[in-house]
Amino acid sequence: MTESALELVGVTAGYGRSMVLHDVSLTVPGGGAVSLMGHNGAGKTTLLRVAVGLLGVRSGQVLLNGEDVTKQRPNARVKRGLGYVPQGQLSFPQMTTLENLQLVTTRQSEIDEMLDLFPALTGLLSRRAGLLSGGQRQQLSIARTLLTKPKMLILDEPTEGIQPNVVAEIERVIVELTQRGDLSVLLVEQHVGFALRSTGSYYVLESGRVTSSGTGGEGALGDVRAAMAV
Repeated sequence: MTESALELVGVTAGYGRSMVLHDVSLTVPGGGAVSLMGHNGAGKTTLLRVAVGLLGVRSGQVLLNGEDVTKQRPNARVKRGLGYVPQGQLSFPQMTTLENLQLVTTRQSEIDEMLDLFPALTGLLSRRAGLLSGGQRQQLSIARTLLTKPKMLILDEPTEGIQPNVVAEIERVIVELTQRGDLSVLLVEQHVGFALRSTGSYYVLESGRVTSSGTGGEGALGDVRAAMAV
C-alpha cells in the first residue's frame, strides 16, 4: 500500500473559541493528486493553514510522509518535503524572473528543468517579475517552489484571475509531475473542471466539514456540482 504523502486525521481547528474545521479527515496518497473544493468560507484556507503549520489544531493529527508533524513549525515541515504555493502569484517584483529562480538555486541544470516545464518563462528571464502578467507570475511562483524539490506540493487557487491558456499549462504540469510518481499534490480550487481533470480524487468542503469525496476525472463533474449546490 502506498504511504500517504499528507494526511489530516479528525482535525478540528479554528480561531479562538470559533471552530472552522470540524473532524476533517483527508488523505493525499504518495505520488497522487487530490483536489479540495468548496465555496468561499467553506474552510479551505483554514485547512491549508493547518496543513502547512500556520495554525494549530484543537484536536486531530497532521501526518507528512507518515510522520506526525502536528506540532511542528512550518519550516520543519518544509525540510520534510512540503512545498506551498499560496494565492496571489507571489514574486519579488523588483527582481528579474531569473533572479527569482536563483533565490532557490544557482544550478543552471535545475533552472533549465523548470524552463522545460514552463517554456513561457524562457523568454522572460531578464524581465522584472513585477512586469509579468498574472499567469506568468503564477508559473514563476510554482517553478520557484518546485526548485525546493518538495515531495508534497500544495497549490492554493492557482487559476484565480489568470488567462485560459495558462490554466491549461498549469494543468499539464500538474499531470506531468504526478505521473512521474515522485511528487504528490493537493490542489485547492474553485474551477471544478480544471480540478477534476488535474487530479485523481477530490474532496468537497462545506461549513468546515467534508460533505463529499470520490474519484476525480470529468465523470465526477455532476457529483461535485451537486455537492456544491447551494
